[in-house]
Amino acid sequence: MEPVFFFIIFAIIVTVLLSAVFFSKKAIIKRKLKKSELRKIADFKDGELARIVGTVEFVDAPLLSPLSNRECSYYYVHIEQKVASGNSSKWKTIIEEEISNKFLIREETSYAFINDDRIKSYIVQDESYSTGFFTDAPQNLENYLNSKGVKSESSWGFNKTLRYKEGILEQGEKVAVFGKGEWKNAASVNLPEKYGRILTITSSTKDAVYLSDDPDTTVKNAAKISSSEKPNTTTRRGRYRK
Repeated sequence: MEPVFFFIIFAIIVTVLLSAVFFSKKAIIKRKLKKSELRKIADFKDGELARIVGTVEFVDAPLLSPLSNRECSYYYVHIEQKVASGNSSKWKTIIEEEISNKFLIREETSYAFINDDRIKSYIVQDESYSTGFFTDAPQNLENYLNSKGVKSESSWGFNKTLRYKEGILEQGEKVAVFGKGEWKNAASVNLPEKYGRILTITSSTKDAVYLSDDPDTTVKNAAKISSSEKPNTTTRRGRYRK
């Protein structure tokens, strides 16, 4: 075949791959947060649209994440099954779930609260598991699958090839949030009065609330951060289990 034909095919493949990365949920949320203007919570003005960075503080009793059984205020679970497709195979999502309870974002002595259900989030998935032909699902994974009406075995009794990923927001974890701010008394949004006036974060007519714990979004000024101030990404990141 003509070299130009191979060049066209290569260009199409590269374009498709780059588009998939650039327009992925993760990329869109990170790009929105990184490009948005940063404000200290205490300096936020009513009606302003900007990003804040602070640490998670529980208000409700903590949730327990279903896969790793960790205390958190927010968890994301993504489970995929490897399925045959012609002469190849692909990963198919069978469960995707995000659950949250009330939590505050603290910066020094100021607090913010997400008071909106229209949220676009990317939570770093720092716990990974896999099960397959020779690897049974441990009981906690089996229980979670069963609660969603899914079985780890096929109708023939063989283990399905599954991979599981989980991300959470823990107490004290750093997060970035973008949205429209408005100052309110804590009691008016059903929070304990001891918090006084808090900044409520809501969506705008144009944008949802954006939320992430990815270190790329929580660094306030990468150019001025010293090595001692850079986020520690070794504590919860990159663990893999079978």
